[in-house]
Amino acid sequence: MLPRYENQINDIRSKLANLISEVVEAHNIALDAYKTKNIQKFDDVKGVLKSIQIEANVIDNEIVKTFALFGPEAQELRLLITYLKMTNELIRIGEGAKKYARRMKAHCESDCNLESISDVIIKLHSSSIAALQFIADCFNNHSECDYSDLYRSVMVEESKCDDLHSILEKEILSRIIIEGELSIEYVKVLSTLRKLERASDHAINIAKLMLYSKEGGEIQSY
Repeated sequence: MLPRYENQINDIRSKLANLISEVVEAHNIALDAYKTKNIQKFDDVKGVLKSIQIEANVIDNEIVKTFALFGPEAQELRLLITYLKMTNELIRIGEGAKKYARRMKAHCESDCNLESISDVIIKLHSSSIAALQFIADCFNNHSECDYSDLYRSVMVEESKCDDLHSILEKEILSRIIIEGELSIEYVKVLSTLRKLERASDHAINIAKLMLYSKEGGEIQSY
């Protein structure tokens, strides 16, 4: 491809890397807010992600422009398809982070006793962040990134998230039995924690797309 095309791809990749970094930053802020019990800090998550939809739209427009100007084929075409789908995954992660922060702030102010499951919540959030961080690191060092290793690393963290969420589910159900009057609130807590588990699911989808961009094949199989 021509140098102009390479410059365009680098620009798109840079914008995507920035978007991923914002999502990781938002999750780190939410985790720190929970760990330090500084519940007002949850509000900062919305500020970090306030323009995520606009940024994603800009990236999508640049990708469409690249299709029109250069007519890419083969691996270049797969790469652009990957990036186009990736913005949707990142929007979902970002929206999930905003909902998590808003709801967790309310849970921390409620009568629910989260102390007994606090360590597991922190581990769950840490694993979901680790999955996203692997992707961010890969974007920042794309020339050296092994996409197969990336996929395996993200898969490990996603599996941890599934296991940890299952533990939380059991613990919260036990709390519901003990504190029946707060059952609705505890169900809401479980729904909120699902946002962290879903973040790791979306991270897996992104890792699959990145692997597809390199290996090809049927995108449905990734």
